[in-house]
Amino acid sequence: MEHNSNIAYISVYAGAGGEDAKDWAGMLVDMYRKYASRKNWKMKFLRDLELELKGEKVYEALKEEAGVHRLVRISPFDVKKLRHTSFARVEVLPALSQTLVSELQIPEKDLKVNFYRSSGPGGQNVNKVETAVRINHIPTGVVASSESERSQARNREQALNLLKVRLAKLMEEKKEKELANLKTKVSPEWGHEIRSYVLHPYKQVKDHRTGLKISKVKEVLDGNLDLLLR
Repeated sequence: MEHNSNIAYISVYAGAGGEDAKDWAGMLVDMYRKYASRKNWKMKFLRDLELELKGEKVYEALKEEAGVHRLVRISPFDVKKLRHTSFARVEVLPALSQTLVSELQIPEKDLKVNFYRSSGPGGQNVNKVETAVRINHIPTGVVASSESERSQARNREQALNLLKVRLAKLMEEKKEKELANLKTKVSPEWGHEIRSYVLHPYKQVKDHRTGLKISKVKEVLDGNLDLLLR
């Protein structure tokens, strides 16, 4: 897949677990936001749990973050103060090359476009009108949204570009050369976690791929990912 490694899209999806899982997904987005700030990368929210990051080889730096992340902690939402385990899936995608963006043409009949009021970090200034855009690729079920821009047209362009990124990735995974061959509805593939963050009964971050263990969980969640990405 021809891509621009200086742009990365990070999306986080909460797993089962109600408020704990949603909170964990938000914590991960905050971790990547803080890491981007440390690296002086440009950043904007596409919507609540989706970031666009721009910086030198940002995709190469973060692509190994893709996968399932597990959190173990005393739940702040449990009145009995019991320990809970939460899961979230992180998706990391590069921007497509301009050539591939132009070449990947999607028939309008295959798109379902919805407009809604922005509500996330990028949408406070436009939340009185339906400027946010969600685009569904009907044959596959792949969805992309944007609410960071001030106009409906710009959000549609941003959402369509992200949709193309996801479809190109899916084509690569399915080894399909033609977009028309992608017909199966996609569903999140959780699989086994790539990293665990334990806050109780002890403190530890463990990367299950490398076996690396460190006790500085707070520092990692505060955006010091260089403790792991080395």
